Amino acid sequence: MPADTMRNARYRSVVSGALGLSLVGIAAIPAYAESIREREWHLTAMKAEQMWRTSTGKGVTVTVIDSGVNADLPDLVGQVLPGKDEAPDAPGDERTDPNGHGTLMALLIAGTGKTHGSAGTFGLAPGVKILPVRTPDRGLDSGRHIKEFSETVSRGIRYAVDSGSRVINISMGVPEGTEQLRAAVKYALNKGSLVFAAVGNSGGKDDGNPVEYPAATPGAVGVAAVGKNLRRTTESEYGSQVDIAAPGEEMYHACPHGSGLCRSHGTSDATALASASAALIWSEHPTWTNNQVLRVLLNTAGGPTDGSKRNDSIGYGIVRPRIALSNPGAPGPAGEYPLPDLAAAAPASSSTTEHATKGTVTPARGGESAADASPKGGGHSVLWIALGVGSALLVTGVAGAVVGMRRRSAA
Repeated sequence: MPADTMRNARYRSVVSGALGLSLVGIAAIPAYAESIREREWHLTAMKAEQMWRTSTGKGVTVTVIDSGVNADLPDLVGQVLPGKDEAPDAPGDERTDPNGHGTLMALLIAGTGKTHGSAGTFGLAPGVKILPVRTPDRGLDSGRHIKEFSETVSRGIRYAVDSGSRVINISMGVPEGTEQLRAAVKYALNKGSLVFAAVGNSGGKDDGNPVEYPAATPGAVGVAAVGKNLRRTTESEYGSQVDIAAPGEEMYHACPHGSGLCRSHGTSDATALASASAALIWSEHPTWTNNQVLRVLLNTAGGPTDGSKRNDSIGYGIVRPRIALSNPGAPGPAGEYPLPDLAAAAPASSSTTEHATKGTVTPARGGESAADASPKGGGHSVLWIALGVGSALLVTGVAGAVVGMRRRSAA
């Protein structure tokens, strides 16, 4: 969607021959000389190749409710299922994406790296399948079409659940919630799925930090973004709607229309990685419920370094799926949702736009040092899986192991 429409992530071309996308910030610089994987610092930090020996997300479907997904992009070929088109007046269908935002989200989730002889984009969970749901490209989060946003996204959530999708990624937001959206999120939880939503990119001191939905909808997992320093990025919004965080700075991937290298940033990207993390866990533990998968994701996150259980910048911490796979701990009660906002919102509320203040979950167990970013851009020094964020060589054989897997990112 256009840059003024989709605030939850931004991307730009970083090669000559810019794409002509309807987004601001597109710049052309010399073509890249290294593989995209070598620039994917977040995969290096998260030790993706090590994780993929245990889980690639195979057997899990992630729904991407967005601008559509380019199913012909080399890194996504064979990974995009037939989905649902909620924008029938637009050219193409859900497996096309003139905007590019949905495609970039899919790449971050499940890119296979096939571009340029296995030197393309690897998603965090390259074994998942992507179910695309295309929404109208009409400036939905500008306030002019909140009702349409609520209707199309709500239908998309219900369609995803009824189609067997366990993880639903929504890297979009509007400034008001509705009862229809709240009911759709609750429907997803009751049917055993998880909804991850971006908290928004207006966290800068001059941007107002407005609460966005569905991230602030009770039952949705609100995702914030951290940078290479593992602190909240300046643009990432903060508040009680933040449940968890993931990388969302300098994210490199193939451009959404198949030519060149693009770079993006924002809470859209972070949401895609949180969705992919849940898929990795679910693939390894297919009998776990949505509550158990989310509880383990929260319990193993790199939490605030100040000793608190959560803060308004990164919620309960930065996702660490490698720890969740290697040392998950007990998944806890199958039928108990681990975040407090859903129960807090159960009594009839006088406002559908109010988001209950977050409480606590079981403290993180095991793993390496925690990570943090304090509210409004401050923060402590952080440690997270002792990472080196420079280039990392692609492990031999990984490309072959993930052939036939899947996609998505930014705007």
